Amino acid sequence: MRIGLLGTGPWAERVHAPVLAEHPGIEFAGVWGRRPEAAAALGAAHGVPGHADLDRLLAEVDAVSIALPPAVQADLAVRAAEAGCHLLLDKPVALTVPDARRVVDATRTHGVASVVFFTVRFGGEQMPWIEKQTALGGWFTGRSDWLGSVFAPGSSSPYAASPWRQDKGALWDVGPHALSLLLPVLGDAAQVTAVAGPLDTVHLVLRHVGGASSTLALSLTAPVAAGGTGMELRGSNGVAHLPERGEGPLAALHRALDALQDSARTGEPHPCDAAFGLRIVEILAAAERSLADGGPVEV
Repeated sequence: MRIGLLGTGPWAERVHAPVLAEHPGIEFAGVWGRRPEAAAALGAAHGVPGHADLDRLLAEVDAVSIALPPAVQADLAVRAAEAGCHLLLDKPVALTVPDARRVVDATRTHGVASVVFFTVRFGGEQMPWIEKQTALGGWFTGRSDWLGSVFAPGSSSPYAASPWRQDKGALWDVGPHALSLLLPVLGDAAQVTAVAGPLDTVHLVLRHVGGASSTLALSLTAPVAAGGTGMELRGSNGVAHLPERGEGPLAALHRALDALQDSARTGEPHPCDAAFGLRIVEILAAAERSLADGGPVEV
């Protein structure tokens, strides 16, 4: 699979480009960015061309790996799908439901595979754990905490300068991660209630279609000493805790690329495809309405 990278920011530079350059079975074919000089520099660092012309890159590849802000991603994903390129998407797929739906429609119309890169969902220990808990069933309730410190005093995060994170906060940045783990186990969400916490912190309560409930605590402004992630399930089989993350996003991206290749080869949709990404956007948008209006919102 010949694959091009769309994006030149810290996520593209630190994660996508190195993985694309070393992944077996992948030919890293080039980089496009909104700043041509940055695309040329990132491409040169990995021995591939930087492209100022997106259409030229799309014509030369089988797939694209997108590492761009969500408000930018949707239009480019549709454009790539129209060119017949399979899509490795970042989360969230878009910042509005109509934009996310356009991506899904494009993948279906043009018959391309898609995978949304939820880092923990593709974790080496987390993937089999999710599969095991889903197969066990009988879960009564779940809890997921994603307390980041991107914007906290003393943070050295390279993503603190991200305008879309500053604007949309934890709900849209880490909310997709938490939902990507809870939904496969507890089932789709039927209702969401959101309550604002300190700064950008948001607390969600979900009612799932099968009767289970879950709570989420999401933040990018937690004190550095208080940051961390965790997930707990309680049900007829007892209590289960998500394994702690023992690896970084690079290993997870390798698995996401494997998943995209498998889906492209077999024609079978992956569980984390664009349609799943759309569902998460629908839940996040409902949570925003709950924050604005108060009370539960059906999704």
